[in-house]
Amino acid sequence: MKAVIAIGSNLGDRELNIDSAVAEIAKIIEVTHLSTNYETDPVGGPDQPKYLNAVLIADSVIAPHELLKSLLQIETRLGRTREVHWGPRTIDLDLIIYGEEIIDSADLVLPHPRAHERRFVLEPWAEIDPEAEIPSIGRIEDILLRI
Repeated sequence: MKAVIAIGSNLGDRELNIDSAVAEIAKIIEVTHLSTNYETDPVGGPDQPKYLNAVLIADSVIAPHELLKSLLQIETRLGRTREVHWGPRTIDLDLIIYGEEIIDSADLVLPHPRAHERRFVLEPWAEIDPEAEIPSIGRIEDILLRI
């Protein structure tokens, strides 16, 4: 199944953090596309450093809830702490879509509920998959024209 994962870092060696996360993800699913890194201003939360953001596309045979669990474990191994909501972080891994799945559970909402509002997700995603769509929302390129 096609999985799209957004990656962000704004603490420490941001580029190394992203590279390390991609390497860890590649151990559990097949990464097929990886965007370049985009430097972006933080959205929400306290005053904090700029982010580096990227998006990857992978083929996954892991169920979406299990994939999310694995992503959270990778974040922890790479030093992610959750002290301040939308605060700075060494690494942030968000499962954006998983095929055409629509899930609304306590621990996982797919498609990601704010992906269509976030240029730092949409621009790198459009770079590697210009025809991409967010299920039930629309084509990424059309969404980018509206935000």
